[in-house]
Amino acid sequence: MYKLRLIPKLLITKNKSLKKNILVTSSQFSKFTSVGDPFSQTKIFDAQSADELIILNIDNQIDLDVNYQLLRKITSEIFIPVTYGGGIYNLDLVREYLKNGADKVSINSSAFKNPKLITDISEYFGRSTVCVSIDYKKNKDDKYKVFINKGDEEVSIDPIDWVIEVEKRGAGEVHLCNIDRDGTKKGMDIDYIKKACSVTKIPIICSGGCGTLEHFVEGYKFGNVSAVSASTYFCFKDQGFMQVRSALKNAGISIRTKT
Repeated sequence: MYKLRLIPKLLITKNKSLKKNILVTSSQFSKFTSVGDPFSQTKIFDAQSADELIILNIDNQIDLDVNYQLLRKITSEIFIPVTYGGGIYNLDLVREYLKNGADKVSINSSAFKNPKLITDISEYFGRSTVCVSIDYKKNKDDKYKVFINKGDEEVSIDPIDWVIEVEKRGAGEVHLCNIDRDGTKKGMDIDYIKKACSVTKIPIICSGGCGTLEHFVEGYKFGNVSAVSASTYFCFKDQGFMQVRSALKNAGISIRTKT
């Protein structure tokens, strides 16, 4: 039985003038708001006993040296597992991110373009090392489809079918995000998330839409997920993480605790 987790998600992009990564939040993968320094935010989450961190670089062209430097800085001073994603398309990059402090890697577009990469990572570094991120929304025909390339490109596969496929190929977990709900604070896509969880035995992390304490409770209680991840909610609430933990406890939901 997997322990339930609560996971802050940090989106980073490079500030060209400062030549360093900055923290941003997004709305439906298209509107971005600068929040500040990602390292400072990770220190806050560490102090508040976050179970894990997901750090995703959303740049089209990623500066690897800047990424590695930030990752080393973060993982040298916090003591919680880090999943790192963005622009990872081969085993050499996986190896470098793990070498520089990541515990797991997250792959998205590259997993769809080259499904064998999922299997290769799983076989070389262990199944628990690979998280497949699946971004989805309804298309113009009102059908759920997977979208890649930061939500810009629709692909002709149902998200749940893709969940089944990535599990077969060796994924250790899935990160499922509804693009239309991202950053809206209107609540997660609970019915679809529940359906996705019913077809797989690997953990599913859900995100996209958390705006109230009740939304987190719903994710665990009705979505049956292994973890809920949020970006906007945590970045704009100083005590947000601790408030969510308290709300989950009051709702009778037991999540992993830091020892």
